[in-house]
Amino acid sequence: MAHIDYYLFPISPFTYLAGQNLEAIASKTGATITYKPFNMLQVFEETGGVLPAKRHPNRQAYRLQELERVSKRMGLPMNLKPAHFPTNPVPASSAIIAAQKAGGGDLGGLVFSLLRACWAEDKNIAEDDVIAAALEANGFAAGLTISGMVEGSEVYAKNTNDALEAGVFGAPTYVVGDQVFWGQDRLDYLEEALSA
Repeated sequence: MAHIDYYLFPISPFTYLAGQNLEAIASKTGATITYKPFNMLQVFEETGGVLPAKRHPNRQAYRLQELERVSKRMGLPMNLKPAHFPTNPVPASSAIIAAQKAGGGDLGGLVFSLLRACWAEDKNIAEDDVIAAALEANGFAAGLTISGMVEGSEVYAKNTNDALEAGVFGAPTYVVGDQVFWGQDRLDYLEEALSA
């Protein structure tokens, strides 16, 4: 059975625009998924990436055009300038990590709920009440927001190191063995690889 390491950043707009297509592909192909929230800012720094705010104006303008195009194509509502971006990604990442360990809920749904909260609902996903609501809506205990913080921070750091070792340089990234698929627009390639 194939396995996908899914490197995600809970405030990444392109991770939001992947929707829940990864989960549909895994269900169709029988693949399993490990959700690995990671520190994309550290990975950017170590791999030569440039934060959007520091990019040339041409690149910034194109990014906004592309986000609008993709959101329309995917049928996903999107605020191109959300009220709480950037925000601290660690609390949401820790909650995802804790929920994965706890099991029993819809992990893909939780991830998408947090991304949607940031990019379509103008909520601050660094706030405990926003995270708790997403946890409960997807079948997890709201208390994971607090109880999972310490261990979540340790796993978050490990995921970041794992990302660098796996060849990851952005989000979303899907890794199967030694094959790296970067971007929500590479999910078709991922599905082809899993179906081969």
